[in-house]
Amino acid sequence: MTGDDTGKGTGDGGRADDGSSGDGATNDPQLVWDLPLRIFHWTLVLAVTGSFVTHYASGPLTTAGIDAFQWHARCGYAAAVLLAFRVLWGFVGPAHARFGDFLRGPREAWAHARGLFRRPEPHAPVAHVAGHNPLGGWMVMLLLVLLLAQAITGMFANDQIMNAGPLAGYVESARSDALTTWHGRASNVIAAAVLLHVLAAFFYLLVKRENLVGAMITGYKRGLPPGTAIAGQRTGLAVAIVAALSALLWWAIRNAPEANLFTY
Repeated sequence: MTGDDTGKGTGDGGRADDGSSGDGATNDPQLVWDLPLRIFHWTLVLAVTGSFVTHYASGPLTTAGIDAFQWHARCGYAAAVLLAFRVLWGFVGPAHARFGDFLRGPREAWAHARGLFRRPEPHAPVAHVAGHNPLGGWMVMLLLVLLLAQAITGMFANDQIMNAGPLAGYVESARSDALTTWHGRASNVIAAAVLLHVLAAFFYLLVKRENLVGAMITGYKRGLPPGTAIAGQRTGLAVAIVAALSALLWWAIRNAPEANLFTY
């Protein structure tokens, strides 16, 4: 897979003679989610899941607890790089990955919300949104902000026993403790936001007949206007960005002063 890969798909799916489904949308699968974005999404799922699991396993002051804390930190490193990549990808990625493509004003978001519970006719063609819909776009932004804040505060936090984040040496003990408190409180908010995100995916599948999860796996959607597919995936650029961000994080951690928080 190279940066030149295009989103051309094949298939008939009961089209009209002009290749459309009769409402201006075609049943041909079209590539709308690029490979780097899909890898980002599912890798972030693993990193966030790992962060939650290792958080609850790192409490006891035992070898297993210390090991869990170290894995918790590694999951945080991965999440930080992934989230920073997604922010940059929102400006330089393919069309539907860009913030300008899916962030809409309150009027459009409200109009979309009003139509959520209008069940489509049994045999009516279903026209889907190529990227994120107006509500989904803001949900993406909410998750990005929450998770990025969580990753950053975790870098400066401590477990108030013997472990500290890799950048905790840059701040005083009181500041690290405050960030630790926020880091812990935000986890409940993130859990609620993730649950809402998952429930929304099931809602669209069962009620709106749109398989958002499948599209994020394959990258393809049907029921879109012809010519909606992205022109390229920019995989090489994505690899370069992730490598640069990883190197920057490694440098920051390696050169951080040693934390001196546990002098009670």
